[in-house]
This record gives sequence, structure tokens and C-alpha cells, in this order.
Amino acid sequence: MTADELLFFNDMPGAVPLYDALRSHILSLAPETAIEVNKTQITFRARYGFAFVSLGRMKGCPEVYLILTLGLERRLSSPRAAVAVEPYPGRWTHHFIISAVNQLDEELLGWLREAHDFAQRKSRRK
Repeated sequence: MTADELLFFNDMPGAVPLYDALRSHILSLAPETAIEVNKTQITFRARYGFAFVSLGRMKGCPEVYLILTLGLERRLSSPRAAVAVEPYPGRWTHHFIISAVNQLDEELLGWLREAHDFAQRKSRRK
């Protein structure tokens, strides 16, 4: 993990183990992934961004958490998605509140793979 990644969690250091586990899963799935750290989010990018981590406040957030955002070409019908919006036709943005490592299960990792594959297929919006 880079110093920039650690600095991102300065206000919530308890979320570092959650992030570290998620990061490991992502890099195992897609070793070519680049990680970009910005002030408000960490972007995991292969061809395009496919997974985004943030710490913004959402209703129902526990004391220690991270928000994982995935872009999919379909809306999930799962209560695990805290928020799902369609910012433009054929792209659904889903936000997941992750507060325990065991939430990074096969179901969530399947959606992560789906987001990665979708990002590889899509073209830039004009």
C-alpha cells in the first residue's frame, strides 16, 4: 500500500484493514489495475475506472466503513446495494457500505468482476 493510500484513511484509520482486503481482491482479479488516489476517492482503473472507494457519509454508515462504488450495465436487485442510480442509459452506479472483511464475499466479488468486465467493454461517453 502506498503512502497516499494510507493518507487517504487519515480520518478513519480503522478502515485500512477493510481497504487492504478489498485492494488485495481487486489486484488478484485484475493485476493490471492502476490505483489513483484523489482527495475524495480512490479509483481502481484497468481500461477505465471500475471500482471506487470513498469515505463520504451515507445514511446507515457504521462508525468504521468504506463505500465501494461499482458501475454495472444493469441494476442489481440486492438489498446490499445501499444506493443504485442510472446516471445515463445502460450504466448503473451502485454504492455498497463495507464495514467488515467478511462482506467481501463471492457475491460482492462477482459484482466486482462484472464491473471490471463492463469497464473493459465500454467506450468513453461523448
